Amino acid sequence: ARDATAMPSGKRELAAMLILVGGLAGWLASLLMRRDASMGLILNVVVGIVGGFLGGWVLPKLGLTVGTGWMAYLITALIGAVVLLLVINLVTRGRAR
Repeated sequence: ARDATAMPSGKRELAAMLILVGGLAGWLASLLMRRDASMGLILNVVVGIVGGFLGGWVLPKLGLTVGTGWMAYLITALIGAVVLLLVINLVTRGRAR
């Protein structure tokens, strides 16, 4: 039996997982940052995926790891998406929200 928390092995599975988990992370981040009303589905997915890359780059530099598998990607993407939305808020509104 396959571990339910393992990352997918195929390219299509990986792409689907990035979109689904990235979308979930982007949506959760938009709720946390009170931007849900101004963001649609596509932007939530983009913020989540970019947040995943951002979190995956920043967290190891800070000496932090969250593990492996899709749940770790969700946590990493959520942290990265929140940071991304903080930066966007600072640039567009001049303050972090």
